[in-house]
Amino acid sequence: MKLTWLFAFPLIFVSLVGSALAQGSPFHADSILNSLQSFTASTIPPNGDLNPYGVAFVPAGFPFGGATATGNLLVANFNNSGNLQGTGATIISISPTGQQSLFATSSQIGLDTALGVLTQGFVVVGNLPVTYPPPPGSPTPGTGVLQFFDRSGNLVLTLSDPTLDSPWDLAINDQGSQAQIFVSNVLSGTVTRVNVSISNNNITVLSKTKIGSGYAHQPNAAAVVVGPTGLAYDRDHDTLYVASTDDNKVFAISDAGNRSSDDGMGVVVFADQQHLHGPLGLVLTPKGNLITANGDAVFAGGTQNDLVEFTPHGNLVATYQLDAGPPGGAFGIAITSSQGSVRFAAVDDDLNTVTVWTLHPDN
Repeated sequence: MKLTWLFAFPLIFVSLVGSALAQGSPFHADSILNSLQSFTASTIPPNGDLNPYGVAFVPAGFPFGGATATGNLLVANFNNSGNLQGTGATIISISPTGQQSLFATSSQIGLDTALGVLTQGFVVVGNLPVTYPPPPGSPTPGTGVLQFFDRSGNLVLTLSDPTLDSPWDLAINDQGSQAQIFVSNVLSGTVTRVNVSISNNNITVLSKTKIGSGYAHQPNAAAVVVGPTGLAYDRDHDTLYVASTDDNKVFAISDAGNRSSDDGMGVVVFADQQHLHGPLGLVLTPKGNLITANGDAVFAGGTQNDLVEFTPHGNLVATYQLDAGPPGGAFGIAITSSQGSVRFAAVDDDLNTVTVWTLHPDN
């Protein structure tokens, strides 16, 4: 995903290819589209893990011969087979035609939205483990880590650090032999930039810098905890967008790839209380708009806007309902582009599925 827009969800609105999104339908297929395809696949692995959170496409250039391949979609599960939050440990790989296989089983539990892929052949995932004391005790989130797996699903590095106390989502600025990994921390309300180098099939951490802080964060009965979640990086403008669930706003951090200081919360770019209901996953589209996924853990009531598209200047573009059931199933989203086609994926953690849409612009 060596692109200026990273990690998104299912909707593919107007701006992706310049057409208009019909309300209640993920695409409006007008004359600029010559084909439209989609499929929905189960995200439940053989061990029965539930509640898909993280989702990421495997980019072009990813090495051959591993447990996943270019064009596949990776999905991380947050719950175990008993549906206990923060106890899932699997990453599955889904082919472009919908076949599922197990990519990796982590020694860490509570794999979450912090899922990404490096073109040099590594998969990055964060976790937020949850413990369950005997009743009437409440579920308690614990300290998480970042893990790096090679293309065969083998663990090669575990990164534990006070600046990465609770990885909840991430975005990647992939530069080949080097990369910047932006990580939101849900328990401390911060954003950390991790600079790494990649050589000889090894990952070396070069630096860790807190570039954002002050985002609201607190325990939540429905979601265990809420805080800063979705991240989307715009390389052209060196801007990192942050979907802050508990603030119910989307912020922008300037000079995100170069700054050596904390920018606080950055500036607000979208704060539509009618259409935002606890924004989670976030992605920047090829046309420069943003899409976020509403989770309804806060400001509940988003019956028709599980996915919301808006401009970086705060103008609403479109909304989309992910499924016909109660709101709250949307979480992670991802987007990628190759040879003129755009693919967009969104998980539904109510149904334990992921839907992938493919748009082919009319050349």
